[in-house]
Amino acid sequence: MKTLKQLIESKNKKLAAVAPEQSVLRALEIMAENDVGALLVLDGKRLAGVFSERDYARKVILQGKASKSTKVSEIMTGKVVYVTLNRTIEECMAIMTEKHFRHLPVLDDDHNVVGIVSIGDMIKEMISQQKFIIDQLENYITR
Repeated sequence: MKTLKQLIESKNKKLAAVAPEQSVLRALEIMAENDVGALLVLDGKRLAGVFSERDYARKVILQGKASKSTKVSEIMTGKVVYVTLNRTIEECMAIMTEKHFRHLPVLDDDHNVVGIVSIGDMIKEMISQQKFIIDQLENYITR
C-alpha cells in the first residue's frame, strides 16, 4: 500500500488554501476553482484551521450570516486534527472515521503543511490495494 507521503505526492495538486482574514465568499470561490470540499486556512505558512462545506452550511447559511462580510476566521474549524507523513493510510482512515472528518491536513516533521487528504482519497487507495491483492491471489491460484 502507498505511504501517506506517496499518496500526497501522487495527488500532484496545488495546495488549496485561504487566509483567515479573507471572506467566506472568496473561500467558496477558491473551493469551486479547485473542485475541493475543504480548504486549509493558512496564516502565512502556519496552519490556522480548516474551512469546509460543512462549516459553511452550519455556521453561515443556518445562522443567517452573509458570505461577503463574514471572515473565514469566524467560522473555520480552529482546533485542527492533523497527521504527519509517517502515518499509514489505515491510521488516517481510522482517525477520519472516529472523528467524523472528511478532510485531514498533512504536515511534515517540521510542522509545515504539505497537503490535505480526503475520505475519498483514502477509499480510492484502499480499493486499489484490495484490487492488487485480489489480482495477486487470482494469479497465484491459476498457476
